Amino acid sequence: MGNEKKVTSKKAASAASKVLRDGRTSTTSKTAAGSA
Repeated sequence: MGNEKKVTSKKAASAASKVLRDGRTSTTSKTAAGSA
């Protein structure tokens, strides 16, 4: 279970950084990524 959580967090962080790097994303998307 611990490993699964780490993998999920890694994916979430990766997706969040992608969103934050993409200047075309909306403010709502950035907020959602930040809280993920």
